[in-house]
Amino acid sequence: MRHELKDGFARLSTPTGGDIRLEIAASRRTRTRGLLGRDGLDGALLLSPCNSVHTLRMRFPIDVAYLTKDLRVLDLHTLVANRLARPRFRARHVLEATAGAMNAWGITPGAQLQIRA
Repeated sequence: MRHELKDGFARLSTPTGGDIRLEIAASRRTRTRGLLGRDGLDGALLLSPCNSVHTLRMRFPIDVAYLTKDLRVLDLHTLVANRLARPRFRARHVLEATAGAMNAWGITPGAQLQIRA
């Protein structure tokens, strides 16, 4: 992925053939807001650029996948509310989803993801 991402919506393709609704937060304003104030998420949220997240003031637990610049999954964690995650310095993007969703989608460390318009 060589082009810069912009705020908006797209589709995320997983190695198992999943086709997930993807919200992209690429501006500082949308990355800062993230999932704050929401009660859930339909699909996934991609924060870019990003290599660390928190769940302070969040209302629900989330799955967090740290991605390389070419969208390969480096690491995957589930975070409950009011936690700080350690930065992953090799990560360029962070993918967030409702807790348990990434397992259901077959997203694991090493998986290659793709974004489509």
